[in-house]
Amino acid sequence: MTSAAAPDWLAVCRAATADLREVFAGLPTRAVREPVVGAGEGGDETTAVDADAEAAILARLQAFHAETGTGFTVISEEVGELVFGTGAPWRLVVDPIDGSLNAKRLIPFYSVSIAVATGPAMGDVVFGYVYDFGSGEEWWAIKGEGAFLDGTRLGLELPKDEIEILSFEATLTSLVASKADAFVGVAKRLRIMGSLALSLCHLAAGRVDGVISLKAARSVDIAAAQLLCLEVGVAIELFEDPPFAAAPLDLKGRSRIVAAATPAGCARLAAALSA
Repeated sequence: MTSAAAPDWLAVCRAATADLREVFAGLPTRAVREPVVGAGEGGDETTAVDADAEAAILARLQAFHAETGTGFTVISEEVGELVFGTGAPWRLVVDPIDGSLNAKRLIPFYSVSIAVATGPAMGDVVFGYVYDFGSGEEWWAIKGEGAFLDGTRLGLELPKDEIEILSFEATLTSLVASKADAFVGVAKRLRIMGSLALSLCHLAAGRVDGVISLKAARSVDIAAAQLLCLEVGVAIELFEDPPFAAAPLDLKGRSRIVAAATPAGCARLAAALSA
């Protein structure tokens, strides 16, 4: 994805990922990852690992801007909105750690999520990148050109129409307890992994058959991974605030999401979630 108009965003994301590996290596225990150091613009507590991860990504993007002169606006979990240069023409939606509780507790299932858009809405996303720091798997998608896992094009194996495995995300015990019964007969088995971005990537690869968020999702959590889903033909919707493509790329959570192999599958999940 390299041209005068479009920087090599894959290379930028890979460089940021390498920086994050150093951050995590330098914070090897719960004792140094968990301390609360502030509050992010998204409303959540900012822990030491959150702050250091975002600082590393912003430093990488600052260096990229200084080297190339490329203007862009960053929307990120902790800092909110930050403009580099003119802010145009690119909009980068960044979650330095998706699955931050897993990261703090040293559970190897958390990711960095970076989406690049040409406008302010979800439908404007043209590039999405997710890296799994547990498995080392690298996921990305280019609008109109496909979705990839470690360089291999996705799409040969898709989610099943009948939902055998459903991933729950945003999973407080109380939310799971209040909603699980509604999915009896809709999905055979549940998985609760702890990273919405990675769960959507797994859906795009056909590893699971559906994904729902039990609370309103934010663009930083889904902007990159949703492009992988769309590029393989998987259906995804903010069913309380459609249409999905019009969702603003900001830090507000507006709707729970449902995603499945088909729009009909999304409808079944939405009906159960609303029950």
